[in-house]
Amino acid sequence: MSSIFTKIVNGEIPSYKIAEDEKHLAFLDAMPLVEGHTLVIPKKEIDLIFDLESEEFKNLWAFAQQVAKKVGSAIPCLRVGIAVVGIEVPHAHIHLVPMNSMKDLNFGNERLKLSPEQYKEIQDKIVNQ
Repeated sequence: MSSIFTKIVNGEIPSYKIAEDEKHLAFLDAMPLVEGHTLVIPKKEIDLIFDLESEEFKNLWAFAQQVAKKVGSAIPCLRVGIAVVGIEVPHAHIHLVPMNSMKDLNFGNERLKLSPEQYKEIQDKIVNQ
């Protein structure tokens, strides 16, 4: 069965895309910790990030680095934090979270509820970097 992320890759579920290439996709998290919280995924459906082949693993992180630079330039923050959790969705993914304090990367925090207009505004800020 396809993961929700595979359905996003296939266009079956809409998302706010930040960047894309042949093998990777970055999009805004539907339940963000903070504004600009972005997910980076391989388009290939694989559950565990460490099960990616070495070259795929390196390429995913290189893509994430490019996206993180755009996020950090677009969203006021001290740095862009990263997390690989992989509990909620069985599809390898990297969280890029704009941070101003350690609390911003706490997955126990209440998630933001943003309007479609707010998501679009954030998407435009990041994409236009």
